[in-house]
Formats: sequence, C-alpha cells, structure tokens
Amino acid sequence: MEEKPTYNADKIVVLGGIDAVRKRPGMYIGSTGPRGLHHLVYEIVDNSIDEALAGYCSKITVRILSDGKVTVTDNGRGIPVDIHPKYNKSALEVVMTMLHAGGKFDKNSYKVSGGLHGVGISVVNALSEEMEIWVKKNGKMHYQKYSRGHAQTELKVLGDTEETGTKVTFKPDPEIFQEINFQFEVLTSRLRELAFLNKGVRIIIIDERTHKQKDFEYEGGIVSFVDYLNKNKAPFHEPIYFEKKQENIELEVAMQYNSSYSENIFAFVNNINTIEGGTHLSGFKSALTRLINSYAEKNGLGKDSDTKLGSDDCREGLCAVISIKIANPQFEGQTKSKLGNSEVKGLVDSLVGEGLSIFFEENPKIAQEIIGKAMKAAKAREAARKARELVRRKSLLEGSTLPGKLADCTSQDPTQGEIFIVEGDSAGGSAKQGRNRMFQAILPLRGKILNVEKSRLDKILQNKEIIAIITALGVGIEQEFDSSKLRYHKVIIMTDSDVDGAHIAILLLTFFFRYMKELIEKGHIYVAQPPLYKVKKGKYERYILNEAEKETILHEIGADGAGLQRFKGLGEMNPTQLWETTMDPETRILKKINIEDAVEADNIFTLLMGYEVPPRRNFIKKHAAETINIDA
Repeated sequence: MEEKPTYNADKIVVLGGIDAVRKRPGMYIGSTGPRGLHHLVYEIVDNSIDEALAGYCSKITVRILSDGKVTVTDNGRGIPVDIHPKYNKSALEVVMTMLHAGGKFDKNSYKVSGGLHGVGISVVNALSEEMEIWVKKNGKMHYQKYSRGHAQTELKVLGDTEETGTKVTFKPDPEIFQEINFQFEVLTSRLRELAFLNKGVRIIIIDERTHKQKDFEYEGGIVSFVDYLNKNKAPFHEPIYFEKKQENIELEVAMQYNSSYSENIFAFVNNINTIEGGTHLSGFKSALTRLINSYAEKNGLGKDSDTKLGSDDCREGLCAVISIKIANPQFEGQTKSKLGNSEVKGLVDSLVGEGLSIFFEENPKIAQEIIGKAMKAAKAREAARKARELVRRKSLLEGSTLPGKLADCTSQDPTQGEIFIVEGDSAGGSAKQGRNRMFQAILPLRGKILNVEKSRLDKILQNKEIIAIITALGVGIEQEFDSSKLRYHKVIIMTDSDVDGAHIAILLLTFFFRYMKELIEKGHIYVAQPPLYKVKKGKYERYILNEAEKETILHEIGADGAGLQRFKGLGEMNPTQLWETTMDPETRILKKINIEDAVEADNIFTLLMGYEVPPRRNFIKKHAAETINIDA
C-alpha cells in the first residue's frame, strides 16, 4: 500500500503578510455586508472540504451559536502544530497570522483546493474580533486564541486525545462588518451544495438561536444533486452521468431533461460555484448543441423544418451539474466567478460529446423526445422574435416606447425613480392621484398576468400586461436583457391584501424570477405592504397590516367603542390614505425581495406555479394548519 505523505510544518508555504486585510477587507471577501460576512464561514469550511478532497475528512459540523459566533468542526488531520523551520513559530500560528500561508501551496499536501486564492483562515482571523482554535493531532489537544489577526495566547496542550481534526470558533469584528447576523438559509444553501459535490462527506449545520438543524450526506454526489433540483418537475429519463480523469483534471457531469421551459445549470470548479460560467460551461454548451443537431440530422428528425436548433433551444427543460476538480485553476476576478483555463473547454466538449452520443444511440426514444422538445423551443423562439419585432414596430409607429397606461415620473434619474406595478385601474387611479410625481411612476395592470411557469416565451410575449412591464422597465428580455437600462431602481409590486392580491404578486414574482432574475439579485424588486384595517377610537387612529397586529392593538386600547374599517382592496382607499399608508417613503413599509437560497427558490416556484399537481397538493395539505384567516 502506498504511504501517504505526512502533513507537517514543512508543508506550509508562506507568500506574504496580513496587514492589508483590515484596511481593505472588500478586496479579500467581496464586501463587508451580508455576502462578505457569510464568506467568512465558507473560507473555514473550504479548509475542511480540502481535507475531504485529500481523503482525510468525512464529517464537518457548522454551528451558529446564540452569542453570534460560529463554530466549524471537522475530523480531518488537524492543522500542523509543529515548529515551522523558517519562522520559528508553530505552523498553526503561521497559517493563522500570515497571508498566503497554507498547505494548499504544497502540491503534495493538496492536489486541488477551493478557498479564496489560499488566503482563507488568515483573512477570517484578521477580520474577527475573537477567534479560538482547537487542533487534535499527534495524540494531543492543542489550543490557541487570536484577536484581529494576532495571537493572544501561546499554543497550549490541553490534554490527550486519540482523535484528529480542527475546531474553529470565531466572532466577526463589528468594526469591520455593518451587521453581524448569520442567516441559516444562506449557509444551508452553500453547505448543501458542498455535500452534493463531495459524495460521502457528511455536513451538519445547527442554529442554536432557533434550534434548526440540517444534515446533508449524498452518496450519489452530483447525480443526487440533479435529482434534488428536479424533484418537483417531470423528468423524461434517469439522470445521465459522465466522468473523466486526465492528468490534473477530474470532470463530472450529470444532466436530466424535464417538461419545464426553463434551464437550470450549475457549474463548479473545486467546489466553487462559478456563477458567470467559463470554459467548462462553454465546452458543455457547445458539445450539447452540436450533438443534438448532428443526431437530429443523422436520424432525419426535423428535416421539414427550416429552423436550426440553437444553443438555448437545446437547453430548454435541462437540469445539469458540471463539476471540475483542477490543480491550477485560472479564475477571472478575485471572487472566482468565471473559469479561464482554455484546456478545460476541449476536455468537457469531448467528454460530453462522447458520452451523450453513446446515450442517444442506446436510448433513441429519449433522444427523440429531447430533440422534439428542442424543436418546439426553436419554433417558439422564432415566434417570440417576431413578437418582439412587432412590439418594436408598434412603438416606433406610435412615437413612444412606453406603454400608454404608464403614468411616468418627471425625474430622469433611475436611482431616484420608483415604479408601482398596481393591481387594477381603480387602485391605479388612486395611486396616480396620491403619488409624488417627481419620482414615482404608476403602471396599473388589468387582472392577473400570465403564469410564466407554464408558458413558453412566444406565449408570454403575447400577454399585453407583461409587454407593458417589459417596456416600462426598459431592460428587455432574454438575450436582449440588460439590467443597466433599468429606468427605476425601485420596482414595487402593490396589490390588494387578499388572496387574489397575493396571487397576482406571486405571478409577478414568478415572472421576475424566471426572466429578470438579476433585478432581484441586485435588490431592485419590492412588495408594498398596504394596511388591512384602520382602527379608530376617539382621536386615536391607526392603520394595521395584519390580523395579529389587529388583536394586539385592540387589546392595548380596549376594543369597546373602537371603530374598525377593513380595506378589501387598494381601490377602497382614497389617494391621501394610499399615500400615507403605502407610498410615502417616510411612513410606508416595503418588503425587499432577495434570493437567499437559489435552489430552494427554484423548487418553490416550480412546486407552486408549475404543471405538477400532486407535489402542490401535498404541500398545501402539509401547511394548511399553519394558515390563519386566509381571506376573511
């Protein structure tokens, strides 16, 4: 049996100092907002994952403590604690206090690794008010405490142990971070991804504040990931899986088509979600398009059609996960959102091309179904193109690119502008009269917009209300989408406080999630919170948002003699009331829409708005008891 190399102090390679981290934290973790805060946890977890990739770690536990700290524990080899030959201090202290120090730079310790260019735990230490670390190694339990990047104690031996591993507890520095509030859902999303990408590794997250807990372990790896992504959809076939190892590159691809009209592709490099894609994703897309077109031509499919299948057509209804493990990844940008290695494109292209070709030959019925779906998508794309051109021509003929029912604001500054998408002409009328014309625009909608989850783009572009939204916002759609052209930086959905209003709001959110997702990601989408009641007793007046608040207020004033008015719709409020309660920036409440967990968000939209009825029925049955006064 081959003897595995030891992991000691002489494997730690140092590339520089740590002073700049606290001066410019955004350069190292992206931001000092929520994104950067959560990145601290990911950096420590990535160290544990690197141990798993090297074959030494099988369990990782993340614990959000009630005092705002986070603890990450693993059963890996433990960070080296012996004296570093060059720096005459423990390797642990070198790793914790010196930038660009770590085992990732020694090719015999880690063949591949994630993390932020190897700056990992030293950056977390520099940005932490307090950090404690326990290392189980060489039969001993070692301990050291740090603050803001500097050791506060000597490395101590606390006792004996037969186990190995590392435990890190840290508290982010309030001098650096705007707000210290770790979100369970955000961390859960990343940890679930890591469990899928590293089959057999168990990852547990525990929130001591709320007693929530998740336990992830997937023996199927990325095949399980695809199953999970498609759990509320109607797949055509079992997941297709390819893998290949070549020199310093390991490649895995899992893919499965379903009956939906949207694609869902995740591409990872060394466990990092490359949200902007790169050469691995390009190779996958080109191979897929080429194979589908060549199979269709070879087998006489679609010979009567003049429409060639484009890349987008071939990916309609596709769910895929691409995972690359590579020794020397070249990323574009500090936060590793795009892979640049040119050799990867050809490798992915050949693997997918070869694997998919074999799959199609062995499964002709599935191949025909996939190609048939792509052909329908191509026809719909052509119809959508014609619909877009028609809309453009109509706009040019009418001399305006804005919808006629839009009451625009006078300000030309998008950063100051707001647009209220309002349910109904009656509410639209009140909103137009009550608004501040300088910066508030009103777009009234007539009835419920189309459910885009059940429609292709050509049908969507026949919907007048959706066309009005697209043209009013100015960002375009699909290939023409450009968020920099957004005419209003606050897009506010304002609907009635009843079931119908909630349904319209969800239909609009489904549209934004599927076709203008970037607007949600950049924080432009909001939902207004109009009051449900107005309570009046003598000179006391108050607007009430919900049933729970109503009960509290009535109890505080004593319900006897109080007048209670229920607003069934926005149209029942006069312009002044609508302004005071829902539109005035000084007094209103807006809900900002964000995506904490993109995978779960996709699942929920599919579940609630998609074709499959049984999962939706089960969801309703499960949560029916939680609802109170759905529509009194």
